[in-house]
Amino acid sequence: MQKRPSWFGAKGLPENACAFEVLGVAVSAVQTRDVVARMEEWIRDRGRCHTIAPTSMHGIVEAQQDPSFKEILNSTDAVVPDGMPLVWLGRRRGLQLPRRVYGPDLLLEFCKKTVGSGYRHFFYGGEPDVPERLAESLKRRFPAIEVCGTFSPPFQPLNPDEDKEMVSLISRAAPDVLWVGLGTPKQERWMHEHRDRLHVPVVVSVGAAFDILSGRRCQAPRWMREHGLEWLFRLLQEPRRLWRRYLVYGARFLIYLAVDSLRQRGFVAPEESKFQR
Repeated sequence: MQKRPSWFGAKGLPENACAFEVLGVAVSAVQTRDVVARMEEWIRDRGRCHTIAPTSMHGIVEAQQDPSFKEILNSTDAVVPDGMPLVWLGRRRGLQLPRRVYGPDLLLEFCKKTVGSGYRHFFYGGEPDVPERLAESLKRRFPAIEVCGTFSPPFQPLNPDEDKEMVSLISRAAPDVLWVGLGTPKQERWMHEHRDRLHVPVVVSVGAAFDILSGRRCQAPRWMREHGLEWLFRLLQEPRRLWRRYLVYGARFLIYLAVDSLRQRGFVAPEESKFQR
């Protein structure tokens, strides 16, 4: 498994920050404020392009079914716990994780903390008009925010020339943060494939934040979000689109965890763990 760069012990992170493994994926045991602080440091350094992937149960299951996606997650600078199941697993291992690093909250917290810093934002993803509506919504909340660009890509993949032009468009806009809302696993793959060509300090995949913060979809009440019930709220909103993700993937996630637990106890040999291939 390819190791992702360690970002612990850096300025702005708690001294006891660490990572825990969930089915072969390294997850950073951090909170939203820690991620915001690290993003600011990367922006100030103006070094290479850094990627952050708030990840839930969905992403972990995708990683079990596709080894190349697991490698992508583990090469990301920070995989952070977006889903409550990951938070619960971290707590069971003795880690201090009061809350998850929820994509929409991360975007809002970064804007709130840095709105007077002059940082430039670019929003890439969502259906037509969604990134523009997201930008307008954020401008109403944070009048001083600087949005340097928005783009909703077509459903089909861009051809090489179109992709090159898109990279050039983003580079000319010179954002400090590029927010990507393409959904898992597409958004993480896109970040991985483009990070070496993007002259952007920080790229963050925030998935449903585009729809939620733009007002396109309703957000679950906070008590549901903090008790691991957001999946039920979203499933009731969009049963045809999300039933497989939450019901089928949820069951697979539990099976993978059970098999992994048995393997660690020596009841299942690694070569016999067919569920994790």
